[in-house]
Amino acid sequence: MVSSLTNSIQIDNMKDLPLLHIALIYLAVINVVTFFMYGIDKWKAKKSKWRIRETSLLGLAVLGGSIGAWLGMKVWHHKTLHKKFKYGVPVILIAQIALLIWIFSKTE
Repeated sequence: MVSSLTNSIQIDNMKDLPLLHIALIYLAVINVVTFFMYGIDKWKAKKSKWRIRETSLLGLAVLGGSIGAWLGMKVWHHKTLHKKFKYGVPVILIAQIALLIWIFSKTE
């Protein structure tokens, strides 16, 4: 998947290729971790156990895990009624997409 994505993006300088791979791997890992953190927190909520802080869950979204956070909310049905998650996670996701579009527009 990573190689097909990097092949579809034109890279003028071959030394930028490893950086792109690292960024894509980072984004994949942070989103998987975030997704499962939402699931773990949901499980802990059902079992009345110690919970993951909301700031930690939102922080993971800010650090690049916004897709994992959004999917975690949908799949686990977790934090969907909390306004800071219901509106915050989509805003973070849109801001990150806009940032990526801006970065790639500057590299052309």
